Amino acid sequence: MEAVLALEDGRVFHGRGGGAPGERFGEVVFNTSLSGYQEILTDPSYAGQIVILTYPHIGNYGTNALDSESARPYAEGLVVRELSELASNWRSEEETSGFLADFGVPVISDIDTRALVLHLRRKGAMRGVISTQDLNPKSLVAKAQASPSMVGLDLASRVTTPTRYEWNQASEPLSAHEPNVGGPRAARFHVLAFDYGIKQNILRRLADAGCRSTVVPAKTTPEQVLELKPDGVFLSNGPGDPEPLDYAAKTVAKLAGRVPIFGICLGHQIIGLALGGKTYKLKFGHHGGNHPVLNLETNKVEITAQNHGFAVDPDSLPASEVALTHRNLNDDTLEGLRHRSLPLFSVQYHPEASPGPHDSGYLFGKFVKMMEEYKKG
Repeated sequence: MEAVLALEDGRVFHGRGGGAPGERFGEVVFNTSLSGYQEILTDPSYAGQIVILTYPHIGNYGTNALDSESARPYAEGLVVRELSELASNWRSEEETSGFLADFGVPVISDIDTRALVLHLRRKGAMRGVISTQDLNPKSLVAKAQASPSMVGLDLASRVTTPTRYEWNQASEPLSAHEPNVGGPRAARFHVLAFDYGIKQNILRRLADAGCRSTVVPAKTTPEQVLELKPDGVFLSNGPGDPEPLDYAAKTVAKLAGRVPIFGICLGHQIIGLALGGKTYKLKFGHHGGNHPVLNLETNKVEITAQNHGFAVDPDSLPASEVALTHRNLNDDTLEGLRHRSLPLFSVQYHPEASPGPHDSGYLFGKFVKMMEEYKKG
């Protein structure tokens, strides 16, 4: 079937439809990861976004239940140069187009994704629409212009869990040669994890580190947190603009100093707001698995996985209370911070990867050490 992608600035791409027929709106962004398309599409941080994958061979190894980061795809749509109809992998359970069709996600392929990405790099991420129904360019551009802007949008409250649940499942070994991955772990610590759009691999990595996690809705109050007496609090990744999440920032501000806190991505931005800082929107965001970050405390470079469209303004943070710990080597944006006296730290990138490199996995151990030290007083 024929499909059209229209951007709010009037740029239109005609291509081939796949996945589910229909019409979906979202902010159009691109991801440069070399693999991991299923993990990307099922990451709740992509709610409200149409994702362009710049790497070829999308769909060639199919999909399977273990590689999903949530119960379903959250991306509004997928844009690729070519979507493979052949899935060849011993772990594959379903080809990619069928997997997306099951959840109503449309695909547009057979377009010049290089031209599209270069356009977004010049102009910035913008609203768009994929349609297999309305193929009129003028009509679709008008619909894209009328769709909601990402700025000011609280998407975390849409994707969060409605009820509290427990998690203690560790990572699954992919081969018999990984003796230190998977299997039961003695849960030494109880972590309360705020779900703003949490990826399952974060929970697996916490379990790998010896943590039993209680996952709670985004609007859980400080009093409800303290009633559960956790050893630590984790603030998850998630979609949308952090500034409308004033309820989350107020909760973190009340918990700071009363329990160790670790935040990733949106969780990092919420911590920045809770400490009196401000956030701002990036031109086209950071989405991919090869972003270099300098650890300012060790002077070592980590290759990181990233997925965010907003950043914390380092100049807005009180220097007497907050130490800047990580810096992006591509554009100098803030990638990590810690409180100078309270047990609290965060990073903008994704140490749990999935997909991406494992350079930053040590941060889960850092969180465990912080909880150990806090217990000792």
